[in-house]
Amino acid sequence: MKNIIGLLVIKYIEQHKKRLCYMPWLYYSLKEKHLIWAKPWQEEIQTKLQKLETVKIGKNCFISPQANIFAEPGRDIIIGNNVTIASDVFLHGPITIHDGASLNAGVSIDGGAKGVVIGANTRIANNAKIYAFNHGMSPDKLIKDQPVTSQGIIICEDVWIGANACVTDGVEIGSHAIIGMGAVVTKNILEWSIVGGVPAKIIGDRRERNNF
Repeated sequence: MKNIIGLLVIKYIEQHKKRLCYMPWLYYSLKEKHLIWAKPWQEEIQTKLQKLETVKIGKNCFISPQANIFAEPGRDIIIGNNVTIASDVFLHGPITIHDGASLNAGVSIDGGAKGVVIGANTRIANNAKIYAFNHGMSPDKLIKDQPVTSQGIIICEDVWIGANACVTDGVEIGSHAIIGMGAVVTKNILEWSIVGGVPAKIIGDRRERNNF
């Protein structure tokens, strides 16, 4: 009977880990009886990652073991405090993620040469794409033979980037802005703006209560 109970507990913990990996915000509402196994699990994952890659991780973060994080020397990834990174996220430095930011499942970010900065308390929803580089498009050469350029991307604090949205190189998104689902951001976005569409255009202001 004890063996059966032990197996059930192990299966429960494994299922709970999977849940946390796809809904990492739940980590901060775990009860003490769950933190007994969750904290050492996270410490092991984060310690291993910092040994293998040029990554610095702040306090009280959650990083899914199924996140794909790559940071060669010179392409550092710096993660602040209270940051969550879900499963199936792809990160390639240089990237700086400030305190309280969250990256949900399937987010893909490549810092190119100039890097990506994600402001404090910014939310990036499932499958959003942020790429700080671009290919040359001269008609007299194959795309694969053309130089790659990079200007960098800055996403300021308290921004919400909706699911499946894309942010292209050279863009700055102002604080408190909202990027609608599926939008493609190709130009700078003013703070408090609500944008949507392809390419993204202003459709509202977050400070106005009756946007929709």
